[in-house]
Amino acid sequence: MSSYFEMTKAERKAIEELLDLSKDNLTEKFHAEAYNIGINVGKAAGQTVFHCHVHLIPRHQGDVKNPTGGVRGVIPEKQNYR
Repeated sequence: MSSYFEMTKAERKAIEELLDLSKDNLTEKFHAEAYNIGINVGKAAGQTVFHCHVHLIPRHQGDVKNPTGGVRGVIPEKQNYR
């Protein structure tokens, strides 16, 4: 399968369980304060490896100058929506 949208419900549930487990481990080991979760689907969205994978990005206060907009930062003019 090359896309999140091609996964079965069982596969999506397994990914959700893995995200929870990974988040708990990252919080414990690295004291992450927040997270971004990203899934790229299709070349126009930035997908370069054509299988489904999920990015779990641990975040800390001050790790970037302006985190407003979160993953919207991939389109800079849409990042700061306020």
